[in-house]
Amino acid sequence: MRLDSMLMTRADGPVDGDLSDLELVSRSKSGDLAAFETLYRRNIGRVYGVCLRMTGNAHQAEDCAQEAFIQAWRKLESFKGDAEFGTWLYRIAVNQVLTQLRKERRHGMRLVQVKEHEHVKAERGDMGLDRDLEQGIRQLPERARHIFVLHCVYGHSHQEVAEMLDIAVGTTKAQVHRARRLLHEFMGD
Repeated sequence: MRLDSMLMTRADGPVDGDLSDLELVSRSKSGDLAAFETLYRRNIGRVYGVCLRMTGNAHQAEDCAQEAFIQAWRKLESFKGDAEFGTWLYRIAVNQVLTQLRKERRHGMRLVQVKEHEHVKAERGDMGLDRDLEQGIRQLPERARHIFVLHCVYGHSHQEVAEMLDIAVGTTKAQVHRARRLLHEFMGD
């Protein structure tokens, strides 16, 4: 059963949205499914967004986001609160995407790029520019795209990105520079 189906079949609703993530994690560790549902609802949009931008495929992004939450539920006891819950969850999602992409490469499958992102809503007024930027991001080489998305789109520091992807900080900086250069070329700047 998918996690979202499991959460929706419960009779009671999510717990109080005013609780902090740490309080919700604590309740979730005690088996409170409603607390985990609140964490899910708070984070699913951002987790799906990072998965979509990294994979470039809506179906794969949904699968990776679902699997990230399933893994988070299974590994919740390992969350110590040293970092924000969202950061910990992002790391799980990023690892899920990378695992999925490695599996596909091993099986010789090619990624199918999405023509339009139905689930990604523009935050700026110029939809044409947003579509061009999204298209440019999809065309970046895989490693540069992953690092650019995590650092420039989601605001993780170079150190955090390096830890998530298990690479050197210098590599993240070089790849961000490369991605920006390629995007400038694509956008005609």
